Amino acid sequence: MQLGRITGTVVATRKDENLEGLRFLVVNELSGNMVETGKIVVAADAVGAGVGEVVLYAQGSSARQTIVTKDRPVDATIMAIVDLFEVNGEFRYRKE
Repeated sequence: MQLGRITGTVVATRKDENLEGLRFLVVNELSGNMVETGKIVVAADAVGAGVGEVVLYAQGSSARQTIVTKDRPVDATIMAIVDLFEVNGEFRYRKE
């Protein structure tokens, strides 16, 4: 899984029927130091994340392992909203 920050939404009114009901968000990948890497991905939202939140997302076949995305043609899924990120006793992120 990767760390990312939600920076936007994607609306697609015409899409494959297997994507109906899914919400898509723009995720900017974050490094371990909470700095944007420049990589951007559109991910299906399985947890109700919102713009500005830090999330964990998975790509590839792992993206299809949630109840929301099982057997759907997605390549990235937001699987968790991060409350706290700590490395070696140092808090790098804390949700306020």
